[in-house]
Amino acid sequence: MSDENKSIHQFDFNLICEYYSNVERQGPGSTEVTIKALSFIENLSTASYIADIGCGTGSQTMVIAQHTPGKITGVDLFPDFINLFNSNADKLNLKERVKGIVGSMHNLPFQHEELDLIWSEGAIYNIGFERGLNEWRKFLKTGGYIAVSEVSWFTDERPNEIDEFWMDAYPEIDTIPNKVEQMQKAGYIPVATFILPENCWIEHFYAPQVPVQEAFLKKHVGNKVAEDFIANQQYEMQLYDQYKAFYGYVFYIGKKI
Repeated sequence: MSDENKSIHQFDFNLICEYYSNVERQGPGSTEVTIKALSFIENLSTASYIADIGCGTGSQTMVIAQHTPGKITGVDLFPDFINLFNSNADKLNLKERVKGIVGSMHNLPFQHEELDLIWSEGAIYNIGFERGLNEWRKFLKTGGYIAVSEVSWFTDERPNEIDEFWMDAYPEIDTIPNKVEQMQKAGYIPVATFILPENCWIEHFYAPQVPVQEAFLKKHVGNKVAEDFIANQQYEMQLYDQYKAFYGYVFYIGKKI
């Protein structure tokens, strides 16, 4: 496997964390998309308890907090992300309702049927879409919601280059109907599904990385691992530009039965 074809998980986590701490979003998305996904969630009140799993630095979490009442806990594995998360909540005067904690999505610190809403933008792949839906379900109240964005195929067939890239990076990638079926089998009523627009990738995710990549390479000049990591990021951008008709992120929203 060439360096540019490596999965991001084969790189040093400290480098990944340093890199993504310098961009607003750690995955494709936008304020508009978060608000749109929220529009399908009903019955949230000041008593509601929301968890954002794999929250990163909390760009989407702060949007949720500004458009919903209730308490929100963000969970992420990286302490640096959580430090930025809590700093962002403080700056926006949200710290009374919004708190970030360091933790693993494999071992969440919530009680059974404690949550009204589980949110996860571009992060459930770390545990796996199907596994996450099944394991996290116990934390939701009956009638509670789950809303996750997940990379998905738009077509049944696609060119070998992009198929091989994603099957190596995330073998659970699948078509939208198959993902909806997995949600249904996990014990949720599928409420809504929609594809994230291209600007979530290009304007809000890839474009802001360009100056960060230049600074990152200057800081780590001569570091082969850092150079390989940036080459991988740039290759992924090229693939999206070339093959975006075949895949993208999709929001899946379900209600626990």
